[in-house]
Amino acid sequence: MLLMFRSIYVFLLVFCFWWTPGGANDEEPVSRILFGSCVKQQKAVPIFDVIVNHDPDLFLFLGDNIYGDTSDMDVMRRKYEELGLKPGFVALRNTCPIMATWDDHDYGINDGGADFEMREESQKEFVEFWQDPQSSPRRKRAGVYDSRIFGPVGRRTQVILLDARYFRGPLKKGKRRVGGPYYPSYDPSVTMLGEEQWEWLEDQLKKPAEVRLICTGIQLLAEASGQETWSNLPYERIRFLKLIKKTEANGVLVLSGDRHWAELSKDDELVPYPIYDLTSSSLNQSHLRGTPTENRFRVSETTYHRENFGEVEIDWKESLIHLRIRDIEGNVKIQREIELSELEE
Repeated sequence: MLLMFRSIYVFLLVFCFWWTPGGANDEEPVSRILFGSCVKQQKAVPIFDVIVNHDPDLFLFLGDNIYGDTSDMDVMRRKYEELGLKPGFVALRNTCPIMATWDDHDYGINDGGADFEMREESQKEFVEFWQDPQSSPRRKRAGVYDSRIFGPVGRRTQVILLDARYFRGPLKKGKRRVGGPYYPSYDPSVTMLGEEQWEWLEDQLKKPAEVRLICTGIQLLAEASGQETWSNLPYERIRFLKLIKKTEANGVLVLSGDRHWAELSKDDELVPYPIYDLTSSSLNQSHLRGTPTENRFRVSETTYHRENFGEVEIDWKESLIHLRIRDIEGNVKIQREIELSELEE
């Protein structure tokens, strides 16, 4: 009998240790989330050292994490290995958790979408390099979209990584402008995320969280000025904004990359509160042209065209969010302070 009670006692101890309100999300909150995009793997990446010195709780890679641009998966693998061997990358990987999505160049083809014939094989290389656990849904389903919640109730940060490549339909082309040859398509059948990912995103937005960082390889808010952007598929952009309202999801901030410059955009149409899109790019390349595309949603006083990374600092005590773009020396080039109460209806 005594042995039985001891067994029950041990079981209860183990159960109480394992089960906590919120389950796996009941952990220390994240306060400093850094992010970036666009890494030429054959070049040095000194900004990694600066990022590590800023002591991130989490780092987000938002695409073009290598310039693969190949249908040969042996070549793709070697390029990932080149990035993985860089001392700064190794140091970052040992400093904090990393989450990653892709854009066109690490997907495998410039401006590529659902018609890329090696997308399944490319996804396998992606999840291997980013060390997804064997149980990861990204090893079983199409697309590299992912989500994770950090922190306890009252200080939860939800990170949602979107895949704007695997399912994306064809883009409409026309006369080349400053940003490129693309124009808005009003064909309602052309998708950015695909129905399965849209349904998944709706489910994610219904989960409770105080701050939500929605990450996309290409800009979501910037207007269509020739470049790749969600505005090239305006119905999909509208669908995203309406989904925020439909799900009553509070605390949404968008993080993006791709452009080889940094800027901050804002839209308050169709949504219950202003949506910001902080763009950071590139981690080790300068934008030589230095002329940004037109963007009526831009609210940063300037754009920044040299090496940079983004920062989301959450002051849980004061309920403030600091959005920043930092240069290769860690200096702030773009910044905005937002009260958490601004991001709710």
